[in-house]
Amino acid sequence: MNGYNPYNGQAKHRILDANINVLPWAVVLAIIKTWGENKASRYICICNVHSVVTSAGNERFREVINNADLATPDGMPLVWLMRLAGYSDQQRINGPDLMWRYCEQIAKIGNSIFLYGSTEETLARLETCLKSAFPSLVIAGAISPPFRHLSEQEDDDITEKINRSGAGVVFVGLGCPKQELWMAAHRGKINAVMIGVGAAFDYHAGTIKRAPKWMQNAGLEWFYRLASEPRRLWKRYLITNTLFVYYLVASMFRRKRGSQI
Repeated sequence: MNGYNPYNGQAKHRILDANINVLPWAVVLAIIKTWGENKASRYICICNVHSVVTSAGNERFREVINNADLATPDGMPLVWLMRLAGYSDQQRINGPDLMWRYCEQIAKIGNSIFLYGSTEETLARLETCLKSAFPSLVIAGAISPPFRHLSEQEDDDITEKINRSGAGVVFVGLGCPKQELWMAAHRGKINAVMIGVGAAFDYHAGTIKRAPKWMQNAGLEWFYRLASEPRRLWKRYLITNTLFVYYLVASMFRRKRGSQI
């Protein structure tokens, strides 16, 4: 993986230890469409505060993010930091909206997608939702993998099934960091663009309610999720958000000290 940089020369902004692409919605969708049509084996990381904090404390995960074919800013704190750094037009490119916009786009031209992750029940509801919204959308297949480590044979079977489907894009809903690690391990094996979309499967299937738009724009989507599932998420958000502020302040202090030497 070291040295792999498919966007040599393209603007990226470093947040903690994660390099995030500076791109608008239209360009991101156009890139995915081109890659999908060519069955390019690529992977895209949708990065939020949890992602960048994890990358700061985990070298393997940091490599996965920084060697991704595309890493987009999800979560308003990341967008705000990029805007403060001079990228005033940077938009939030998040998993649920990316999945929805891409499906809307390709439904008109007949390209197909594959769904990988979550439970069979959620996948069934998700397929129904997507087909209802986009009747001409081609869903080439869906797999709910077991919640355990897969054997080499099981992994090979899944890879073969995805490749046989002919899908140009695989939406991966395994959650962070599992989905990012899975995508990185399968670049060069799966002939499609893999996009880690986190909770998008649950949002679009209706198993989890998404925060209102005003809360998303205000950077409070995490708070809405915490209020909805406090027992499951309180520790994650308490630790992640605290570490994010700590790492950010420490990074700013180091840069300030360096400029004074």
